[in-house]
Order: sequence, then structure tokens, then C-alpha cells
Amino acid sequence: MLAEWQNHKAQLRAYVTKRIDDVDAVDDILQDVYIKASVNLHQLKSAGSLKGWLYRIAHNTLMDFYRARQHFDELPDNLVAQEQDTGAEARAELAECLRPLIDELPEKYSIPLRLAELEGMPQQQIADQLGLSLSGAKSRVQRGRVKFREQLMACCDFEINEHGISGYSAKDPTRQCR
Repeated sequence: MLAEWQNHKAQLRAYVTKRIDDVDAVDDILQDVYIKASVNLHQLKSAGSLKGWLYRIAHNTLMDFYRARQHFDELPDNLVAQEQDTGAEARAELAECLRPLIDELPEKYSIPLRLAELEGMPQQQIADQLGLSLSGAKSRVQRGRVKFREQLMACCDFEINEHGISGYSAKDPTRQCR
């Protein structure tokens, strides 16, 4: 192994030197390459592939060198973690805006829709609470959504972009949509 190493050492040194900005570390990296090659010599499939195998080890050792050198700035001690915005407050505010429109729907649709969409109740629980079959509850929630959408589209104009609704305005400014 030592004789083969001597044949490729100069080429490996040039390879490492071109890829590293710390001249003092070149010898350390070459030493790591030699140690890794010596320890893992049993993994070499054929003597003909030794040169490529050594370059692969050199490449991986260089990557390890750069990973170890990554420096991170220390965070200040007085840094306070920001609260995670789960969107719960925004959903609650939106629910209060939509509640009057849902309440204008016929009761057989408004109650299941309010329970499903504003209170997040599972449809089986809605069915149990209202004395309906599961398919009946699903149907009422679905029909309530359709009627609610029709009511919303009659009341407001929406601006939609690739991210969803970007703005809205009342169709009739003199009529206030509840």
C-alpha cells in the first residue's frame, strides 16, 4: 500500500491544494486520506481502481473538512423566542365574520354547517347531535356549503391570485353584507 500511495501522493496533494483555502491543512487532509485508505483497504475491489478510490476518499475527506469548519454565530442570551402563530386567532376572527352569513341560511343547513366549519365537529358527531344518519349529516353540510357559497358570491366580489383570495369588496357598497 505504501508504494502505491507514494505513486499517487503528489497528484492527490495537487487535487487537495486546488480545493482548499487553508494551505496548512493540506498535509492533515492527506494524512486522513492515507489513514482511511489503509483502514478500508479490504473494500477495494481491484488494484486497477485504486487511483479513483483514493480520489473518492480525498473528496469525501475534503467535504468532512469543510463541514467541520462551518462556523455559526452564537445567539445572544437575551434573545426571546417568538410565539408561533398557529393561525387560531385569524380563524376565530374569520369565523365571527362568516357567522352572520351562515345564520342567514335555513336552519337545517346553518346548524350543521356551523358545527362542521366553525366548531370543527366531526360529521358523525353532528349526525348524533342532530338525530340524523351520517349520510344525512354529510348531505346537509355539503348543501349548506353550496348555499353559503352562493350567498357569499352574491354579496362580495373577490380578487384571486395564485396564492388564493387576495382581496374582496362588497358588490353593492350601500348594502352591507352581514
